[in-house]
Amino acid sequence: MAASRLVVLVSGSGTNLQALLDADDLGAEVVAVGADRENIVGLERAEKAGIPTFVCPVKGYATRAEWDAALTGATAAYEPDLVISAGFMKIVGERFIDRFGGRFINTHPALLPAFPGAHGVRDALAYGAKVTGCTVHFVDSGVDTGPVIAQGVVGIRDEDDEAALHERIKEVERTLLVDVVGRLARHGYRIEGRKVTIQ
Repeated sequence: MAASRLVVLVSGSGTNLQALLDADDLGAEVVAVGADRENIVGLERAEKAGIPTFVCPVKGYATRAEWDAALTGATAAYEPDLVISAGFMKIVGERFIDRFGGRFINTHPALLPAFPGAHGVRDALAYGAKVTGCTVHFVDSGVDTGPVIAQGVVGIRDEDDEAALHERIKEVERTLLVDVVGRLARHGYRIEGRKVTIQ
């Protein structure tokens, strides 16, 4: 069976991308890396690994819909089986979701449905939660509302600030993402309502 084709989207340092590139026996191949801005470490990681890259900056398009169409087209050109949002800090539009729904995976630094949105780590701390963690989920048209694939738990320590907690979450997140992508690629999966079953 051919390895699953992955397109990975990044906005920054690309540590989740690197975890996927370094994984043994993933059953999947990163065929392209896309970004929403130039000159980021994530793109350097891809280029160092000999992987094609593309950049679709929001500011390069007259409307958000035009940007979404361009990102959709650039991603689709590589015929991915799965699209991975690895720290991609833009919310995609309807066209992207229509094209890649059920194949577009994101990570979030909280145990969804708790603490969705851009400040999951800060919000968990402010709430006084005793545990938090990370969620790997399929992306739908909402913000962090898609079906959950897997979660990893991280305890919150009394001395934690946002940076320290986020760093521990990211360590769990990288391992979880590699595990999930590998299992989805090797075994296949089905989505029934909110339930994801890996075959």
